[in-house]
Amino acid sequence: MPKNLLELKERRKYLRLDTVFPVQFRLDSLDGSRIISGWQQGFTNNLGKGGICLVAFNLEPEFSALLKNKQVLLSLEIEMPIIKRPVRALAIVMWTSAIPSQPNKLLVGLGYKNIDPVQNRKIMRYAWGKKLFVPVVLSVIFFLGLIIGINTFINARLTASNKRLVEQLVNVLQESSSTKEKIKEINRGKQALQLKISALETQIGVIEKEKALAKEFQTGRLKSFNVLLEKLSQERQGLKQEVLELQRKEAVVSEEVLRLDKKKTALEKINFEKMYRWLLVHQNARTGLVASFEGDKDIESWAFSYDQALAVLAYTYLGDVSAARKILGFFKYKAKRTQGRFLNAYYTSDGNPAEYIVHSGPNIWVGIAVVQYSRITADNEFMGLAEEIADTAINLQNQDKDGGIRGGPDTTWYATEHNLDAYAFFNMLYKVTGKSQYAHARDKVLQWLLKHTYDKADIPIKRGKGDATIATDTYAWSIAAIGPEKLQEVGMNPGKIMEFAEDNCSVVVDFRRPDGRSIKIKGFDFAARRNIARGGVVSSEWTAQMILSFNLMADFYYKNNMPDKAGAYKAKADAYMIELSNMIISSASASGQGEGCLPYATQDYVDTGHGWMTPKGSRTGSVSGTAYALFAYYKFNPLELKE
Repeated sequence: MPKNLLELKERRKYLRLDTVFPVQFRLDSLDGSRIISGWQQGFTNNLGKGGICLVAFNLEPEFSALLKNKQVLLSLEIEMPIIKRPVRALAIVMWTSAIPSQPNKLLVGLGYKNIDPVQNRKIMRYAWGKKLFVPVVLSVIFFLGLIIGINTFINARLTASNKRLVEQLVNVLQESSSTKEKIKEINRGKQALQLKISALETQIGVIEKEKALAKEFQTGRLKSFNVLLEKLSQERQGLKQEVLELQRKEAVVSEEVLRLDKKKTALEKINFEKMYRWLLVHQNARTGLVASFEGDKDIESWAFSYDQALAVLAYTYLGDVSAARKILGFFKYKAKRTQGRFLNAYYTSDGNPAEYIVHSGPNIWVGIAVVQYSRITADNEFMGLAEEIADTAINLQNQDKDGGIRGGPDTTWYATEHNLDAYAFFNMLYKVTGKSQYAHARDKVLQWLLKHTYDKADIPIKRGKGDATIATDTYAWSIAAIGPEKLQEVGMNPGKIMEFAEDNCSVVVDFRRPDGRSIKIKGFDFAARRNIARGGVVSSEWTAQMILSFNLMADFYYKNNMPDKAGAYKAKADAYMIELSNMIISSASASGQGEGCLPYATQDYVDTGHGWMTPKGSRTGSVSGTAYALFAYYKFNPLELKE
């Protein structure tokens, strides 16, 4: 039989799965006598009783060549949601297949050489359960009770699987953090030993000089000098041996850090995909609206307009155009308005108003979502709506002699946040339409910001006109909306803005996870920590905003040939991203099926410092926190149009 037919026959042994599991694999020699590679990261694609199809990423060229030539065995550790510990197996390469459109991926068909039969049967039961679920349900549809039982069972297992993925990520993050602390301890030990060695060498040098003098004038003291030098030399040699031992320990721990980082990357990818899934499954099929908070009984059926804009942006960026259209269709054709403006919140079930307050910011964010949607999809059905929103904002702007935009038609206060939104929105509209009125409105907003909220001598950014309160989001959004280049051009220092926010608003708090564990989280509070009697609280949304701005600052400094500064900002973004990942919780609702999401804050029902409380419920999932975390993870700036 031809080789390609043999490989085709081999592939048909596998079951096609609609989910993937992390796999760690290592290349060993065919006779098993030596290890060829360290642990690599991959995913299952298909499963069979006799083996698996493995998707391998970013392999070294020599490792790919060994796989393609079938010159190695693979040691496997398969992470299965239904099994607490990884399934270990030894496998041979049956076939390989490259993916032309994705050169960093390689499909590898593996046949088990050695695997525990009990664990293999568990794998196959799970695989067949997923494979046969739909046909079984369809064939026994008339047995309603049985269907409900099966569905409940499958959902319970899926929920447990999703929860385990969240737990695995948090465990890996905690283990990685602990391991990195060991490296720091080793380095501190090495530095202490080096200081001792240096002191000994100085002492030896002094004694050797004294010995040289004694050789000429005090020959009787030579013996005592020699004894002392021998003692000090032995002590120095002992310290050097201790340094070498610490270096060996450092090498071992460093290898463990690399392994954990690879595992973290894989688990983080899966969990953020699950978080996006959580956003999708919470969209109401009738209205298209997404419940802003899952878990707070008082407002769990509320869909805040700002959150709907974030959901549109997430759906659009990640390719679910129909889901984005449902929300935009609601605002264009169904949503009740007051004075031509959308209300702050609607009920998810029927789209009726949940509150009759009208603020400028949420309206502008709906406009931002429309423009981003239109640019990304080339669907201009809703652009008229964006220009209507812009007209209402310009109408408010024309009522102010300085060109600022009030918090709403029935308010007297001015918020920096809303005017930053407006700057970004007008700038986007100008780029898309070329209409000069939007460039004019944008420039007026910037002049208002410079006059009323940017105070270079004291607090870099005020919360609003005549309001020196510190609001963390105005710092992050200044970078995201105006951009470091423009800020620098108008005399603001973007680096100082970020430095001030971190110095005043970053906090370290104890976050009690739903499983009862208490974890230290470093992130950003809603306000300056010194001004809030409640103590620190980390906002998931505002921390994600800062992560995005740190990455924008890194890009800015890279473009300006300042790699050290760029690297420092990138390191901050990465570090806070790990902290944010430690806050991921599993959805508590039946529809959520344990998918990951982010709570609004590390504490429920506490004062934000800006006139509202965080939601109730320690397991309350937040659309704004989850959506902005996705933006930070994928490095998508919603306040900037990309070509």
